[in-house]
Order: sequence, then structure tokens, then C-alpha cells
Amino acid sequence: MPIRAVLLGAGPGAAYFVAGIEKLKMGEIENYGIPFAGMFKSYRPEDIQVVGVFDVDNKKVGLDMYSLSSKMLEDSNIPKSLKDIEVLRGIHCNSLKGLPVDATGLDDIIGDAGVAINEFISLLNRLKPDIIVNIITTEKQVQVSNESEFLSIGDTCKGGASISYAYASAEYSRLHNRVSFINLTPPLVANSPGAVSYFEKVGSLVFGDDAATGATPLTADMLEHMAERNRKVSSIAQFNIGGNMDFLSLTETERNKSKENTKGSIVNDILGYDAPHYIKPTGFLEPLGDRKFIAMHIEYIGFGGFVDEIVVTGRINDKSNLAGTMASIIPITKALLDREYKGTISSVNKFFMKRPGPLGTRNVSRIIAYNDLLKELKGLDAI
Repeated sequence: MPIRAVLLGAGPGAAYFVAGIEKLKMGEIENYGIPFAGMFKSYRPEDIQVVGVFDVDNKKVGLDMYSLSSKMLEDSNIPKSLKDIEVLRGIHCNSLKGLPVDATGLDDIIGDAGVAINEFISLLNRLKPDIIVNIITTEKQVQVSNESEFLSIGDTCKGGASISYAYASAEYSRLHNRVSFINLTPPLVANSPGAVSYFEKVGSLVFGDDAATGATPLTADMLEHMAERNRKVSSIAQFNIGGNMDFLSLTETERNKSKENTKGSIVNDILGYDAPHYIKPTGFLEPLGDRKFIAMHIEYIGFGGFVDEIVVTGRINDKSNLAGTMASIIPITKALLDREYKGTISSVNKFFMKRPGPLGTRNVSRIIAYNDLLKELKGLDAI
């Protein structure tokens, strides 16, 4: 049975994902980079059918994912089946304000956010998704404390596009079909009690926040290594520089703060103390493209008071890693949806997210999170 998925955002992450899934179905690539690959029972990555992609960039809306993916990935071997996936106009909520993008959302055209969001819900009903994945450009963080606030700001665009997309997905669940909403961006959705409570009320699932795909999960595992060996971490420096739209957006202070908050939450959670740290995206350099440059430095005190340090550098394709994450979390959350889970599930978030919901969930190393989730999914006969 196919898993019907909708993507919010038609950037490189979507391009890597749709092209990769189709190539996987045709046997052109191996399943490398997909966590839990080869273990799935209920659903597999090959069962994913992308039925719609939404964006507000006027250079993308109305095109198909074949032409967009061919251009963004500079790949002459993009599957022709992607011609069937049209980029539809989504909700803007000023999410790209201040960036060099000619953006128009349904809310801009209609002039009323509530009416525009209802139109978006109607489009979802036409597509009938099981899973909705948010991969739009980073926005500032807004936290929603209760259901009434979630309904209020979600219906008016006051919380930004991610919150409004989550609200629309919950309303679609209430009116039409239960879904899993997966927030792979920094805005606080699964960490907003109001959002989680409402998804639980309508019998659906919400996951987030901010996909852990690059240097941050590696840093988490390094810190776990230090904690297990009772080494005192003196300082941590980790930064990323990239050349795509996400890194360009992070040159704005509020957007950068959102990312910094999700990345930096691992330190105290794993070590049990707040070691001096600098963990944040730091810049935009266009020639780097999607393969961001990462650097990490950890200084620590070992037995006898001797000081050692670990230095790591690398180039990581942020968007292909994101696509592999999507190929894993979509089948998992669909299996959980079938088993009548609702609200959010911390074990899933702890492995896949930088800032795992619900609010108050402590980060753990990805090694621990992987084994905990593996055990849970085996118990459900999902893998």
C-alpha cells in the first residue's frame, strides 16, 4: 500500500528526496543513508508516493519536480515520473520576507489568511495525504502554549508559515483524514504544547523539531562518549557554513537564533552541565552549495588533570542527508499512525530531531536514541 506524502517546500531537500525515492524504486541506487533501511516491515521507503509539493517561490510554482530537480541537482538522469508532481502554491505568511525571493502565497493573493488556509486544506483534501513534511526555509521560533492560542495564531499567519501549516494539517485531520505532520525545520511545533494537544485531540501525529542530519548528531555522540568516560568537557565549538537558501536565510538574526536554539540544546541534556559552547550556523558562502563545511573542536580534562582535544572537519551534503532522514521517518510515522498513536512520540523525535518534542524532552546521544527506537519499533512489529 503506498504512503501518500505531501512536501511543504520545493527546495533542494525536496529535489534530493523525490529523485532519490524514484531511483530507489527503480533499483538505480542502494538504500545507503536511510536509517533502519532493510528492517522495515509495515512500510518501506519504496512505498512512499509524493502526491504534491507546495511552495511560494514564483519561479517554482506551476513547474514540475522533474524540471526543478534536473536544474537544482544538475543531474541528467532524473526519473521522468517526477513530471507528474506539480509544485502548487502554498501559504506564505511572510516566511521569506527579507530574502531575495519573489514569493507569493495563497494568503497574499486572497488577502485573508483564514480563507487562504481553508483553501490549502481543500487542496490537501484533493491530494489525500497520509504524511505532510515541512521542509521550508528556516523561520523565527514561536512557541504555542495552549490549544486556543494554536487555533488563533495558526488561522491568522501570526505564528509564521510552519505553525499555520501545522494548524492546517491538524484541521485537515479533523475534517477529512488523519495525518502525521513532520516538522523538519527549527520553528517549535512538536515543542509547542498547544500544537501537540490539538493533534492528539484530532487523533493525529506531529513530530519535530529540526532534523538532525549533519554535525549536530555527531557532536551529540561525541558528548555521550565524554559523559560515559567521566571526562570533563571544557569547551565545545561547532559551526557550519553553507551556500544554499537555508544558509542565506540564517544571515538574518531571528532565523539564525531559531537554528542556534535547536542545535545548542544538546550540551546540558547530554553532559548534565552547561559546558561553554558555541554551536551555531555561522555564514553563507554560495560556492559551497548544499555541501556545507563543518568544523568541531572539543576540549576536555581526563585522568590526572591532563587536557586533550578533538578536532573534526568535513564537507556534508545537508540536503541529501535530509532526504535519507525523510525516507526513514515517513514509513515509521505511517506505521505509528496505523496503530492509532496520536500527539507526539518522544522516542522518534529523540533520534531524528535536534530539539525533540514534546516540550521538556531531554536530548540523548543518537546512539542511545537509535537503540531505544529500534527496540520500540520491533515491539510494534513495525521493523
